[in-house]
Amino acid sequence: MAVVAEAQFHVLAVDDSLMDRKLIERLLKTSSFQVTAVDSGSRALEVLGLSEDLTSSAAVSPAHNEIEVNLVITDYCMPGMTGYDLLKKIKGSSSLKDIPVVIMSSENVPSRINRCLEGGAEEFFLKPVQLSDMKRLRPHILKGKSKEQQLQQEETSITSNKRKARDDELSPERRRPRLSNNSLI
Repeated sequence: MAVVAEAQFHVLAVDDSLMDRKLIERLLKTSSFQVTAVDSGSRALEVLGLSEDLTSSAAVSPAHNEIEVNLVITDYCMPGMTGYDLLKKIKGSSSLKDIPVVIMSSENVPSRINRCLEGGAEEFFLKPVQLSDMKRLRPHILKGKSKEQQLQQEETSITSNKRKARDDELSPERRRPRLSNNSLI
């Protein structure tokens, strides 16, 4: 049963190296994740529905609704857009900022690692990535899911408050009398 529940999590893997991309894809699939693998940060933004040339406040395109990504794992060193640049674009987008991002690199540079973690990355993995690293992804996905559920609850609450406000604006003859503690005495 647990495998079925875990299969619902979708990871976007981003790496310009075909060999590293295939390795990460295999490790993720072995760990029961659905995987979409792309070769660049700009392709990742397309999959997420965010065009590379848009500002951080831009809306996400309808294509984003087709694939629900629960986590992004990206290489740091890539031509064009680095993993850090991708992280900043995701965290700068109002609709994508709650998606957990994990950065990976073959270079153990403490200043780079700190910069990514301070910029919003959940984890920084050193390559070669291991199967044991995949187990560390699940808590971040679950945390991202709970944030998503909180937002949905808030939206429902706002909708119900709007409905209540509309009801309060109805004319007195269309409203039911409300009882207060004073009217019971």
